[in-house]
Amino acid sequence: MLETGKAYMKKIYLDYNATTPLDPRVFEAMLPYMKEEFGNPSSIHSFGRKGKAALDNSREQVAELIGALPKEVVFTSGGSESNNFAIKGIALSLREKGSHLITTKVEHASVIESFEFLRTLGFKVTYLGVDEYGLIDLEELKRAINDETILVSVMFANNETGVIMPIEEIAEIVKEKGIILHTDAVQAVGKIEIDLRKIPVDLLSLSAHKLYGPKGIGALFIREGVKITPIIHGGGQERGRRSGTENVPGIVGLGKACEIAKEEMQTENARVAEFRDKLHRGILEKIDGVKLNGHPERRLANTLNLSFKGVDGESLVINLDLEGIAVSTGSACSEGNVDPSHVLLAMGMSRELATSSIRFSLGRFTKREDIEHVLDILPGIVSRIREANLSQEVKASKETQEAW
Repeated sequence: MLETGKAYMKKIYLDYNATTPLDPRVFEAMLPYMKEEFGNPSSIHSFGRKGKAALDNSREQVAELIGALPKEVVFTSGGSESNNFAIKGIALSLREKGSHLITTKVEHASVIESFEFLRTLGFKVTYLGVDEYGLIDLEELKRAINDETILVSVMFANNETGVIMPIEEIAEIVKEKGIILHTDAVQAVGKIEIDLRKIPVDLLSLSAHKLYGPKGIGALFIREGVKITPIIHGGGQERGRRSGTENVPGIVGLGKACEIAKEEMQTENARVAEFRDKLHRGILEKIDGVKLNGHPERRLANTLNLSFKGVDGESLVINLDLEGIAVSTGSACSEGNVDPSHVLLAMGMSRELATSSIRFSLGRFTKREDIEHVLDILPGIVSRIREANLSQEVKASKETQEAW
């Protein structure tokens, strides 16, 4: 609750896809490693051994969540580094075998910009399109693969729409050709079941702050036997794959967050899906001109991306924030950028409709009364913005007529 003069404003956070609050249980697990257990895991004395034991335990917790071996988990600074490491590391490692890479038009900026960087080094990149629901065409993927293809990277779940890609089918196509497959699973890990013992993905990126862990820590799954060129050199930590003294408190937090996610995922998904659908139904009942962006079923349980006809998405976000409600226009990394979402444009939406979209993303601390409060506040805001836009259009038309 925020005090504003003598009144209190209810604060509601519905931007969990941008970042999640630190779970108190995660914070408690991290505390000892911020204070007395401060040893460098590379040191052989007792302080260092305790740090190393903490790393080993966390590596097992992360591996358990995604169905991997502990030795296949490499700790990084977060999702962006994991994506950069996977894409650049594989491209550089396999350059002598080929120079063709494949990804999609709806990837996170850290993936797209990594591929754009590789283009400056002479690599050729194919960007697969998506349909109106945000899903790739598997036949287009098959046609795009050629003898020079060495890497395919397709996200597991989209950060803006929550759409879940058919990773199992993609993996079947890619691995049949003997090509390396990477998936950015930053939005998926902890929200949906992932078992890498059954899905032949070679590399998978994840980030702690998307599943109630701390910022500044993530991991890259590298399947045993996959050769990759390191992009950070130095002391040879992480079995020579990612140098730099390990962020022990962050790693402990990531491990604990993964442990909690594994235990609570099913019940939590059912709860947030109920709230998401309640929010969606309530909006459709109270507001006209609303369109769902993404697939109605193949999406994360917590994500709802909607376009409001005749309403600028950024204005809607600002007005909701003034009422204590935090939502997003899409990717947090793009906030402040006036260009429409590249994801929505790739799905075939007009620029006008794309700029009228906002993303609600729910999470562990969302309550039923939060949804009810949003449904009380949102219709009035949309109505006011539409009325203001109409008044401006009438005024502009009148001024044009007078000018003639």
